[in-house]
Parts: sequence; C-alpha cells; structure tokens
Amino acid sequence: MTATTAAAAEPAVAFEAASVELGGRRVWSEVDLEVAAGDFVAVLGPNGVGKSTLVRAALGLVPLSAGRATVLGRPPGHAGRQIGYLPQRRSFDPALRVRGVDVVRLGSDGERWGLPLPFRRRWSAAARRQDEAVAEVIDLVGATAYAGRPIGSVSGGEQQRLLIAQALVRRPRLLILDEPLDSLDLPNQAAVAGLIADISRRQGVTVMLVAHDVNPILGYLDGVAYLGRGGAVAGPPEQVINSATLSALYDAPVEVLRTSDGRMVVVGAPEAPAHHSDRHAHA
Repeated sequence: MTATTAAAAEPAVAFEAASVELGGRRVWSEVDLEVAAGDFVAVLGPNGVGKSTLVRAALGLVPLSAGRATVLGRPPGHAGRQIGYLPQRRSFDPALRVRGVDVVRLGSDGERWGLPLPFRRRWSAAARRQDEAVAEVIDLVGATAYAGRPIGSVSGGEQQRLLIAQALVRRPRLLILDEPLDSLDLPNQAAVAGLIADISRRQGVTVMLVAHDVNPILGYLDGVAYLGRGGAVAGPPEQVINSATLSALYDAPVEVLRTSDGRMVVVGAPEAPAHHSDRHAHA
C-alpha cells in the first residue's frame, strides 16, 4: 500500500474506548467512533449528554480520561490549520459595524494582534493571496452579495454562511460545527444544511456536525454518533436511529416515529436532569 493510499484509508477522526470526566463526573465512556475521510457525520443526542464535549475532545480542548483518539492521523490538538471549527452560535449586536468580509478574514489571521497596516497589505503578496482566499470562500458559501455589509445588519442565516466561510478560509481537511443550525428558522436550516453537504462533497472536506434535530441534515448524512447514558452508538443513520438501537443505548423504551410530512421523531429518550426542553424531542 502506498503512503497516499494509507493516508486515504486512515479515518479522519477515531475514538477508541474513549472516556471523559469533568469535575469528577463521567460525561461519557467507552466511546468507539470512526469518521472516514470525506464523510458527513452528525453527533446527536438529548441535551446534556456531552455532544459538545465530544467535538472539544477531538479538538484537544478536553482531555480523555481513558482510551485514545486520533484526528487526521495525529493526537487531538495537533492538527492545527487542517481543522476548521465553528463553535456554538453566537449572536452579533445589530450595531456592530465590522464587515462580514473582515469576520471571514479573521479565520485566516485571527491569531495575530491588531489589524494589518494598509501599506503592508498593499504591497504584500501574502496579503493579496489571503484576500483571494477570503473572496473564494465567500463565493463558495454564496455570501458575496452581502459580505461587504456590517455583520450585525445581515440575517441569521447570512451570518451563519459567513461564519462557515471563516472556518473554511484555511482550506481545512476537517470541518467541526457545533450546532450550526440552532436558532435558525426552517428555511435557513435547510439552506445551511445543504450548503454544508455540498461543501463536504465538492471540496472533499470531512464534516462533524453537532445537532439536536437530525431532520434538516438526515438526507445528507453518511453516519451518526448518538450519545446517551454515558455511552454512544455510531454507524449509518438507519442502523442507529431506530427503536431497538436507541432503547438498548438508553436501557429504556424509546420509539422512533415518522410524522406525516416525513420528519423523524424520537420519543422516550431521557433528558439529562433539569434540562428538559421540547425542542430536544427530535432525533
């Protein structure tokens, strides 16, 4: 097997018998998960089961208490610029005057202090290449028409497209998105979900996406990791999101139903204590 073939066969993300404890509390344990290169995988489960902790562990921001993990063939936290990360949605003050294009540019040089000096940007070949890369990803996410406007003045769906562009500007091999559809209305959920799937397919980017509701992304997924009761089950959506598998995961009766409009609903999955919310009833 050539080195190129071996790299292609290696999973983009792998957890083996992995466990995490925070503040003396077990979040989850014995998690086995593989995300193949180029796949679009959702991390699902009720509120409070550790979905965000899973992606933070992949980023190296949370240490494992047991087991092992690799990300792009290296220990978590060592892949650097090869990972694009969009944390949980933040709202922008409507009065914020920073342009969308400048928010995207932060994904390229945000680790630097201050703003680039105008004369340096004018004559720097690196700055010109950066501007070209920023324009390219803005076009990729369909945000060219409004990227020059203040970020606080555009809609929630438009803001999310610009933030996805920010995560993509370094041309990562792995894109990690923590609840990118949260707080968006249904049309924007569908549009952003389709955009992410299209980027994954056309650019060959591996995607791990945390979600409460699987329905907007279900038709695009290659796999899911469903967390619950301290553990997880992973695999193709149809093998994981069914009554038998989730009942075994939760050690309690769980039903997976289809509504008349084709949406999938999980009924009976226990919530973490004191975190009940109707919006988490969906898969």
